[in-house]
Amino acid sequence: MPDRTDLIYAYDSSFEGLMCCVFESYEQKEIPSVIRPPGVEQSLFDTAKWIETDEHKAERVYNSIPLKISSQAQELVKLGFLTCAPHKELLIVHFLRLGFKVGRKVMTMLTDDTVNSLQKAVHHLTSESHKFKGFVRFSVYGEVLVAVIEPKNFVLPLLSLHFCDRFRNEAFMIYDKTHSMALIYRSQKAELMFVDELTLPEVDSTEVEYRRLWKQFYKTIAIEGRNNPRCRMTLMPKRYWGQMTEFQGQVAETATEIPPTSTGSLNSPFQYPTRK
Repeated sequence: MPDRTDLIYAYDSSFEGLMCCVFESYEQKEIPSVIRPPGVEQSLFDTAKWIETDEHKAERVYNSIPLKISSQAQELVKLGFLTCAPHKELLIVHFLRLGFKVGRKVMTMLTDDTVNSLQKAVHHLTSESHKFKGFVRFSVYGEVLVAVIEPKNFVLPLLSLHFCDRFRNEAFMIYDKTHSMALIYRSQKAELMFVDELTLPEVDSTEVEYRRLWKQFYKTIAIEGRNNPRCRMTLMPKRYWGQMTEFQGQVAETATEIPPTSTGSLNSPFQYPTRK
């Protein structure tokens, strides 16, 4: 099977689209050297092969993973797509090709560069999402709870179940500033939505007082004799501090504007909205 160094796939950045890249690779007996989502710069002379997203083809590939490899491999691929790993698409394609060849033992082949890299990327994703379960800070705007996060990975699908269960009778939004996405929960229904830009209105006096009390609580429970900045930096990395109330000074906030968006259901295995 040819592994052409000049073969480039381009796709729509959806999970279904990536599964169609896998389908195309097998159907045409070729292995791309690059799989490029929209928005990635291309060189002047490269020509990409556009892979059309076909739900039927995507389902065939996705449903074959637990049958030919394992359900754990299927979960690894789903999570791998949410990571910030460089060239994650190519990593997933190579992992699946190896898995379809050797079967379920691919999950234990940690000395293989592809398997090891994908496992590490998913571990980074799950670790980051776990931290955000404790580091997300909500503010009240009218009758809605709003939080802003800046993750490296696309953690919103992993945070959905936790926060929807925790605030099942509330309306809330978690805005992922890094990926211009929002998890919106209202009327006991959650959805992912593209939000290109988000600004928030001035908070009222009650919210200001809540923030002051939270900061005071944070300072009060601290034990001066056990202050360990290095340990805190390990357990609570500094990159999380920017959106955490206890570390903020004056926060400038202005009116909310959410442009027209496309949404994605959180009930489908393909729960990654694609910009239209």
